Amino acid sequence: MSDDTQQRLLEAAGRVFADRGYRDATVREICAEADVNLAAVNYYFGDKRRLYIEAVKCAHRSMIEQVPMPEWPPETPPQERLQQFVRTLLNRMLGEKNVGWRPRLMLREVIEPTEACRELVDQYFRPHFEILLGILRQIVPADTPPQVLHQLGFSVVGQCLFYRVAGEIAGMMIGPREHAAYYSREQLADHISRVSLAALGCVAPFGSVSFARGPADPLSTSSVGDPAEQN
Repeated sequence: MSDDTQQRLLEAAGRVFADRGYRDATVREICAEADVNLAAVNYYFGDKRRLYIEAVKCAHRSMIEQVPMPEWPPETPPQERLQQFVRTLLNRMLGEKNVGWRPRLMLREVIEPTEACRELVDQYFRPHFEILLGILRQIVPADTPPQVLHQLGFSVVGQCLFYRVAGEIAGMMIGPREHAAYYSREQLADHISRVSLAALGCVAPFGSVSFARGPADPLSTSSVGDPAEQN
């Protein structure tokens, strides 16, 4: 058997698992999709469980490779690092290349975790979460309890995950005009970063004039600012 057979089997497994889930997918169905014999799963992966884990890891690895985390110079302020971290996370979740079975399988695994999620956490999620925690440690007081730091990190990730899980529903609730005007990845990254930095005391608090105004309003029929300055 060739490496091409292994890759075809992995791709077929990813598609079937993404559509049907781990429990309902069968090895026979996967092998038929890959056009390989039933022995191929045992030969390359040992069993269905290991094949599923490798398919999930392949899906996440592909997303990371498409949108790598920035490499920051040592002098980069933590506020800027946080903004870029959020932008990277959203680009991974919502990017144009984020189509096909890989994002669907990842979303299924996040919503209904299997034992494959343990390896994902150890090999992928935890290292990136530690990057986020490292950024937050440079912002919060030194005596911030670990559980509070973790909750702050989950709050940042959760805001991003919302638009991956429920972005289409949000679009239905607010209407296409507002969605098209305000919900690009860059705009969402700016909003999530500003809300998070406001909560951390790095920018004006939510509700202040400077915060509420935000970026230029694409739906506005007039320019923002002092009318005297426009003459």
